[in-house]
Amino acid sequence: MSRLNIQESVNKVETDFKKKNLLTIRIGDSLKIGVKIVEGNKERVQFYEGTVIAKKNSSINSTITVRKVLQGVGVERIFLIHSPKVESLEILRSSKVRRAKLYFLRELKGKASRLKQRFQ
Repeated sequence: MSRLNIQESVNKVETDFKKKNLLTIRIGDSLKIGVKIVEGNKERVQFYEGTVIAKKNSSINSTITVRKVLQGVGVERIFLIHSPKVESLEILRSSKVRRAKLYFLRELKGKASRLKQRFQ
């Protein structure tokens, strides 16, 4: 089997698992992500709200890093966008940013960490 045929078959399998109706997520967006959680034999959806500080695009392995501050402690979580565990994505607000990665928000606290809102 040639390398080209292998790549075609991998792409075909990946398209089956990709989510079709995804929103365009940008850096600086505030998101509400519904994540499936298994507790015992029950499954429920837990929501995670935060700001997108990083994004990595590589087809099915696309990830976003979402940061939120809980009781004065910064919490970051990386989500695979096309994962079956991610049930819903909702954009709460968009922000105007000039960087591809917002890692500088890690050092900022309180009002200093606010981003300017973008209106469409």
